[in-house]
Amino acid sequence: MTDATTARGASTFDSWGRLDRRPRQAIRPDTFEDEAGTAGRDSYLPFGNGRSYGDSCHNDAGVLIDNRSRGRIHAFDPGTGMLSAEAGVTLSAVLSRAVPHRFFLPVTPGTAHVTLGGAVANDVHGKNHHQRGTFGNHVRRLTLMRSDGRVLTCSDSENPEMFRATIGGMGLTGLILDIDLQLMKVPSAHIQQHTIRFDSLDAYFHTIDRVDAEHEYSVAWIDQLATGRKSGRGILLAGDHADASCDFPDLPSGRTLGIPATPPVSLLNRLTLKAFNAAYLRRAKPGETVETVKWSGYFYPLDAIRNWNRLYGPKGLYQHQSVYPADVAPAVTANLLETARAAGHGSFLTVLKRFGDHPSRGLLSFPRPGFTLTLDFANQGESTLRLLDTLDRIVVSAGGAVNPYKDARMSPQTFAASFPDWTSLEAMRDPAMMSNFWRRTAMAL
Repeated sequence: MTDATTARGASTFDSWGRLDRRPRQAIRPDTFEDEAGTAGRDSYLPFGNGRSYGDSCHNDAGVLIDNRSRGRIHAFDPGTGMLSAEAGVTLSAVLSRAVPHRFFLPVTPGTAHVTLGGAVANDVHGKNHHQRGTFGNHVRRLTLMRSDGRVLTCSDSENPEMFRATIGGMGLTGLILDIDLQLMKVPSAHIQQHTIRFDSLDAYFHTIDRVDAEHEYSVAWIDQLATGRKSGRGILLAGDHADASCDFPDLPSGRTLGIPATPPVSLLNRLTLKAFNAAYLRRAKPGETVETVKWSGYFYPLDAIRNWNRLYGPKGLYQHQSVYPADVAPAVTANLLETARAAGHGSFLTVLKRFGDHPSRGLLSFPRPGFTLTLDFANQGESTLRLLDTLDRIVVSAGGAVNPYKDARMSPQTFAASFPDWTSLEAMRDPAMMSNFWRRTAMAL
């Protein structure tokens, strides 16, 4: 490795779960380009903006390629909504350019601080999968640099197999350089939000077919700690883009709160979560209410709190996201919620959504038809790991899958059951690219 390799502080290259904090080495993309053709096996891994929760963004046996320095938007056509940009551009920067022209991201995850390269590599999804599928469905072209120095143009018509492997390939096929993305025309970026309070999981599943048929977006927050007749209660937030008469300013002010330091213990325990859940539920009136809300609050509520992951304390947090078939979703969802409660774990962010029938382009994309449940747990050591293993078994036995870019500990067997086509990605993996996740799962099979 050349002298251009530099050590950075652990806070710079942490994953969002902050479970394994340590100094990590990184190089700039131009250094990787200079070393093309001389790289050893498993030497590198591209790094976006550190919003993956587990170890899919780390390669502790090698070095990271810090792609954040590649943050230029090459072109944006305000007539067609076609955007061409470097992979280090964040979704926030895309929105700043596009929203004043009445264009929006066709698919967005729950944070705008993801890079375009990270959004492609993880084939992220949003609140409208039932309408528009995954992020990769809207990528028209990308350029990819392999460690042997080749630069490949990848699309449906050029190098299509590498295109599919790179979408959802977690950075293992090479360094994404540039991306062409088709944005979505909207009358306003802001959202006409329908807030529907439901008192049980049965009520949610009774309602969701109608809601998803009528609205572009839908997502449900669940009170994971509620028991008895209240078990599974929550709030369903459906939405559509507001009309052009909306009088909110196009771009948010940018003012945020922040968590300045990590508390010595997790502030998100069962006591505080019960109080928060009760207060949050009271904010929603019974039945259905409609109001226009700012797009930043609907899509990215936690972006308003810098470093909110510090609230989970010095041991960090585990996120568990799974997907399972629709015909078993009511029973599996109830089982997952009850299993976490019985293990003494409370989840701050408990989110339930439907995945539609839109096929993903990506070879190893996580979304598939069914329902997806996301749970966040403060790390309590072995008891948390045992719980997560149990959740995995429930999901896999139901014919479901566990999300790899939210994971930090799934077994190789769980990974193989979730992604039986993993060998196809391994066959197309750049031999110089490796991650802690891939080494821990695929390479152990």
